[in-house]
Amino acid sequence: MSEVLVLVDHVDGAVRKSTLELLTIAKAHGEPVALFVGDAGKAEAAAPQLAEYGAEKVLVASDAAYSEYLVAPQAELLAELISTRQPAAVLVPATAEGREVAARAAVRTGSGLITDAVAVGDDLSATQSVFAGSFTVTGKVTAGTPIIAVKGNSIAPEANAGAGAVEAVSFAPSDAAKTAKVVSVEEKPASGRPNLTEAAIVVSGGRGTAGDFGPVEAFADSLGAAVGASRAAVDAGWYPHSNQVGQTGKTVSPQLYVANGISGAIQHRAGMQTSKNIVAINKDEEAPIFELADFGVVGDLFTVLPQATEAVNARK
Repeated sequence: MSEVLVLVDHVDGAVRKSTLELLTIAKAHGEPVALFVGDAGKAEAAAPQLAEYGAEKVLVASDAAYSEYLVAPQAELLAELISTRQPAAVLVPATAEGREVAARAAVRTGSGLITDAVAVGDDLSATQSVFAGSFTVTGKVTAGTPIIAVKGNSIAPEANAGAGAVEAVSFAPSDAAKTAKVVSVEEKPASGRPNLTEAAIVVSGGRGTAGDFGPVEAFADSLGAAVGASRAAVDAGWYPHSNQVGQTGKTVSPQLYVANGISGAIQHRAGMQTSKNIVAINKDEEAPIFELADFGVVGDLFTVLPQATEAVNARK
């Protein structure tokens, strides 16, 4: 059975849910092989979880260059593994870094690349949602090794135990790859809330907040939810871009999505329309978001949310 190489997305050794999704996809197409770029000790600690979701091997690349420089060393590593191991396909997370690593590796190996896939078919064809979710297209790589960047929350990860054998990779990136050095790293202050793309509940605010996300955050905290924002709120400088949900932001697919003061423009819908249950709160009863919502409340979020927060807290 041919190998399917999966680039592990992790934060200081903590494996992200998107990687487990990729391993689940890989299992359906061959022998999943996880590529962990980072500290060898943290790779050893992560190996059991990777094995639980299907990784037969865990390749560990721990050269200091991968953390000291930007993506070029990782791209060279991935290109080398594609050339030497000849996998049936390569799956990477559709993050900013994942897409760049994949693109550089594709150029180096003469391989085709598909980005932002939401599904991978039996023949390694990839489905993409385009034009803000208005159309679905299916494409297939016809040259080299298929490299596919898959959006997070595209499928539910499924445990399917693999051997998880850890194997060190000896590869030294070239000097040409060491031209953009990381000179400092600043840790983002912890909010205490779950990661936006992995949260089971997401509470978002839009233009209707008028810049006051207090009620949105309070309601999110009562539910143990992540906080999201529409593009309008982010463009206005009311909330960080890292919390933007939408076509040019992040794609979420939680069990519950609560949209507050968000009109429901197609750009926003593209990032949350696969949520299992959608609740909309908006003063405008004609807002497009109500067409998508499972439950809707026509009202002022500054009146509705404090009442909802109080009711949730009272039942804890």
